[in-house]
Amino acid sequence: MITSLLPGGSAGLTDAELLRLYAYPDDAKPDPAFPGTGRPYVRFNFVAAADGSATSNGFSAGLGNDGDKRIFRLLRRLPDIILVGAGTIRAEGYEGALVDDEGQAWRRRQGLPAHPALGIISGSLNLDPSSGFFSNAPVRPVIFTSGSAPASQRTALSRVADVVTCGAASVETAALLQALADRAVRKVLCEGGPAVLGALTASDAVDDLCLSISPLLAGGEGPRISVGEAPANPLALSLASLLTEDSALYIRYVKART
Repeated sequence: MITSLLPGGSAGLTDAELLRLYAYPDDAKPDPAFPGTGRPYVRFNFVAAADGSATSNGFSAGLGNDGDKRIFRLLRRLPDIILVGAGTIRAEGYEGALVDDEGQAWRRRQGLPAHPALGIISGSLNLDPSSGFFSNAPVRPVIFTSGSAPASQRTALSRVADVVTCGAASVETAALLQALADRAVRKVLCEGGPAVLGALTASDAVDDLCLSISPLLAGGEGPRISVGEAPANPLALSLASLLTEDSALYIRYVKART
């Protein structure tokens, strides 16, 4: 039973109540730097142990409890695209539909496509086009890559996905956001990995962080949820909601307004 600590006073939150708490803002203003629909709203979803580790025995899946898994499923109903780094695809699989039947029915009732778009960030195109991720994808994936990626991989992956160049030597955040805007993407859910969060943090392009804190001490050498170049100044966040179940905490932070 998920209980709301902030806003307070609600226990046994229903799916409808959770979806309202995690709804994307509908008052996004057009950004002249991004022609078309404007800059997408970028949300990240991560889980971490109480000691800060983003993995347990090498995988994030071992950290989440039932409440985390429930919120994880519900968050996938809301975006226009689910975006992940290539390392997460290789580690976690991501094969088949990422939104369950109930979630797809909910999306249809909202006038949305049954399944969000699928995006992968891969500067090197180190992906297997014959993997189950591509052969069982519910929609044709989009790969955001760099101009330096091998031409042979680009050709092979173009048979199973749209391949979009977003920078010369690496995937550049501004080019990635523009590519998403060009596809009329307004709501992004990014599920990893740490390098992707680190890159978008360094570019001040993170609007929303949904972070589950697992009541576990994972130990080991697990990574943080964010790695890579640090921003010139830490990005300020505001607490939007705080939920709990079975000693786990589910935190939603949004970018602090200035």
